[in-house]
Amino acid sequence: MNKFNIYQMIFYVKLWLLFTPPNPKQTLTNIEWCNMLPRLTNIPQLSPLVSDYLDALRLQHFEGDIASNYADRLSLATDNSVYQQLPQAILFPKSIADVVRLTKLAQQEKYLSLTFTPRGGGTGTNGQSINNNIIVDLSRHMTKILELNVKERWVRVQAGVVKDQLNQFLKPHGLFFSPELSTSNRATLGGMINTDASGQGSLQYGKTSDHVLGLRAVLINGEILETSAVKSDDVFRYTEESSLSANVKKIYQEIFQRCKDNRSQILNDLPQLNRFLTGYDLKNVFNDDLSEFNLTRILTGSEGSLAFICEATLDLMPLPQHRTLINIKYNSFDAALRNAPFMVKANALSVETVDSKVLNLAKQDIIWHSVKELLTEDAQHPILGLNIVEYAGNNQALIEKQVAQLCAQLDQKITEGKDHIIGYQVCDHLPSIERIYAMRKKAVGLLGNAKGAAKPIPFVEDTCVPPENLADYITEFRALLDSHHLQYGMFGHVDAGVLHVRPALDLCDLAQVKLFKQISDKVAELTRKYGGLIWGEHGKGMRSQYGEKFFTPELWRELRYIKFLFDPQNRLNPGKICTPLNSEQELYSILSPMRADLDRQIPVQMKEEFIGAMNCNGNGLCFNFDVHSTMCPSMKVSKNRVFSPKGRAAMVREWLRLLANEQVTPAQLDFKQSTVKLTDIVHKIQNSYQKRRGEYDFSHEVKSAMDTCLACKACASQCPIKIDVPSFRAKFFHFYHQRYLRPIKDYVVSNVEYVAPLMAKQAKLFNYFTATKFSQKVAEKCLGMTDLPLLSTPNLQQQLIQLGHQNASLEQLESLSAVKKQRVLLIVQDPFTSYYDAKVVADFVALTQKLGFKPVVLPFKPNGKAQHIKGFLTRFAKTAKNQADFLNRMAKLGLPLVGVDPAIVLSYRDEYKEILGAERGDFHVLTAHEWLKQQLDNGTLLFAQNTEKTDRTFESHQWYLFPHCTETTAMPNSGKEWQYIFAAFAQQLQVESVGCCGMAGTFGHETQHIEMSKAIYEASWEKKLQNKDPNFCLATGYSCRSQVKRFAHYQPKHPVQALLTLLK
Repeated sequence: MNKFNIYQMIFYVKLWLLFTPPNPKQTLTNIEWCNMLPRLTNIPQLSPLVSDYLDALRLQHFEGDIASNYADRLSLATDNSVYQQLPQAILFPKSIADVVRLTKLAQQEKYLSLTFTPRGGGTGTNGQSINNNIIVDLSRHMTKILELNVKERWVRVQAGVVKDQLNQFLKPHGLFFSPELSTSNRATLGGMINTDASGQGSLQYGKTSDHVLGLRAVLINGEILETSAVKSDDVFRYTEESSLSANVKKIYQEIFQRCKDNRSQILNDLPQLNRFLTGYDLKNVFNDDLSEFNLTRILTGSEGSLAFICEATLDLMPLPQHRTLINIKYNSFDAALRNAPFMVKANALSVETVDSKVLNLAKQDIIWHSVKELLTEDAQHPILGLNIVEYAGNNQALIEKQVAQLCAQLDQKITEGKDHIIGYQVCDHLPSIERIYAMRKKAVGLLGNAKGAAKPIPFVEDTCVPPENLADYITEFRALLDSHHLQYGMFGHVDAGVLHVRPALDLCDLAQVKLFKQISDKVAELTRKYGGLIWGEHGKGMRSQYGEKFFTPELWRELRYIKFLFDPQNRLNPGKICTPLNSEQELYSILSPMRADLDRQIPVQMKEEFIGAMNCNGNGLCFNFDVHSTMCPSMKVSKNRVFSPKGRAAMVREWLRLLANEQVTPAQLDFKQSTVKLTDIVHKIQNSYQKRRGEYDFSHEVKSAMDTCLACKACASQCPIKIDVPSFRAKFFHFYHQRYLRPIKDYVVSNVEYVAPLMAKQAKLFNYFTATKFSQKVAEKCLGMTDLPLLSTPNLQQQLIQLGHQNASLEQLESLSAVKKQRVLLIVQDPFTSYYDAKVVADFVALTQKLGFKPVVLPFKPNGKAQHIKGFLTRFAKTAKNQADFLNRMAKLGLPLVGVDPAIVLSYRDEYKEILGAERGDFHVLTAHEWLKQQLDNGTLLFAQNTEKTDRTFESHQWYLFPHCTETTAMPNSGKEWQYIFAAFAQQLQVESVGCCGMAGTFGHETQHIEMSKAIYEASWEKKLQNKDPNFCLATGYSCRSQVKRFAHYQPKHPVQALLTLLK
């Protein structure tokens, strides 16, 4: 070992001694060896041929990204289905030229055995876009809206544009892309085209294919194929006169002729459904009178098995100016289903049906607060079935007439006691309508958050039958599931006969895997019996093996011939839809490799320790494109799925599986049983040295994914599964750093609560040294920290003295009468606000005094959140226990505990509960707005306002609140509650919809994250702050205020400071 490593070892030993709390019972003689976790190297490797292809592609000037490390491959190994397929590599093209490059290179003889799978948002529920080959993902870079013609109502887009992103762009022009689906905030248009997606309102609006005017696609041989409608009489002349290749000419002419010759058979033998989806649409390739032929219809619904769809020209519709929703409540789900045809006859745009299980899940979630007034019920008549009926259009008089007629009919049915209707509510308020649909979308996702090992899973959830057969079909469907004693939720688009059913199964249980296959087979037969299809909306994917049963041999042969024309060697998404004619290759089985096959290798106790990661079902809600939503900022700015909650969950699952395969026991992953051992320092130094030399360990890839997490906890509430990345991230850091040395900054950050009170006593001195350029450079180079904040001057104690504030002793507080206690509050300090933004605490004290209250600032005690974020779980448990004991003692006084920083306050409800369990106690710390609202509701705040002046009036101002993302996600009503409080002071408060600010405690101060922190800030906050008066911009979070100060060079007020200015 060289001199440098010896000195480094001595340094880390000293650092360990300095920052490890002393334990008098521990001596060097009784310290034991730590059971250090092993290095993980046994991962699937790339094939040499794929590696060679990727190297050659780089030399072809491929401009996109090429990803082949294990983390990237894992991040695209799943979708929202039960299946898992590990790709060999992932290509992220930036243009059509890139797609041409990769396909033409693949035509070289030595690469002919390589196969490819196009992929978009990866939201499919049937494994449509997962495969064990090279994935070509168009969703990262090909996201441009290329051309818009408002007059002719069409738009040209790249395939990676997200559906809601397009409609957000179109809204100012009064247009929208009408096909609807529940994953519209992350589903790409390319994905919608490939599955011919459709959802709510399809009876009037049609499917995706009804709105695709033309496509630009790349064939497997590298040729560009452009499709649009052609006059049937001109097809042969068009193909001969156009500069088309012989291959493309043959595709056009063969499909035209064969579909024309077999027209009567196609019309007679295919199921006649609104949601009809073959994979290759043989019927609608012609219009009704056969005057037009459009090859586009063959590509829509082809699930990437024919070509790489790169661009699309889409038909647009005028945005409906008037919308009305009628929520009709029933005493049974069956009644709602059987009443649906009556709704369809009422000429509604759409009829969505939801059962009680889905509704009850919504009621248990934070989203229910937004709709409970729109779906009222009483205990005697609970809602057991719900029909959501919508009318929409630009003729308000017609809509009002239709709604009035339907309501009159409903009133009559209720009076006569018919159809088991227990009531209805009419809603024409657009934000309320959107909240209803948001609730329905999230409730569907919540099905995956069921308790226990058996989870509702998508596998028979996309059936479609003629609407008139739906009620009887569902009766048999339910009988089938009930015969196996399965729990399930049901919902659907009953106007089109589409049903979504997700039975709960534990696929880690091999017996239930057999049941999975049995039920799939029986549902396929049942659906055929009622004249339907088992892929009504979400595509075929791994269910393609059932395809042949739903077509006559002659039509199945036609589908295979089309596949042969486009992809004769079966190189595009092989195993899906069908195989080329004369090919002996097989389609994927319904029992293809599943996530559960890998999860089964992980001991149950390990799963329970990392339950959040294990519960992720891949629904992809964390891929939300909207920069102003709170969900996962690191995913938004990086466009890398590894840096999403889903990606991080996948990393941890595989980490656990690899550990289990290395014989690591569950006891070794119980941080409460692990202890710090001095002798491990030597091994950590050795391991860290090997890491710097490039020694591989899969744990490094997991660490990289975790490092970019801002611990904002949006995933803990926004994700239907509530996977809570910061929770398992902290545990991972704890175990990772048993093997590898921590960076010095981890120790600095985790000990800021202990050091800040000491430094605050000489704040000017420390600020002087911190502010020097030399100190900043040293901090960047040695600590990896930048833009270090300055301590508050004067400090909090000095500011409180200036206010004339006097604290009360414990004895004084205990002696207060019940009446006097109503005027007292206890302010719980946090390290960041108290020592780096002390004026906020002082102003809150001043505000409460002005309002006639007696604030008592409790002695500062470390909260430990920084320790949790950095994974010092053993120390965090001790810190949390000490603080909890203190706050429980204070709570016994019967006085409200209040904190000014929402992130710290919420940690008492979340991280403390998780780490301490029952030992946490029952203390409750309120945020400032919760306390203020309580006083308003009790009438004490209004009374207090008038203590000095009975005729007090306030000059009205327009204020702008930029809420902390953690506060917004955990307490979605907080913005409204602040508005309520400001309204009591005659002030207007506009709550801005913003994502994360990018600071996230100390994340934005770490040099490795500065670029990401800035990108996150610029994506949302910077835009929303523009053109607003800084004097009226408010932010509740310390991190948010410090981020604005850093980049905008002014510091927004905390809302309590704004209220104080009104009282001066």
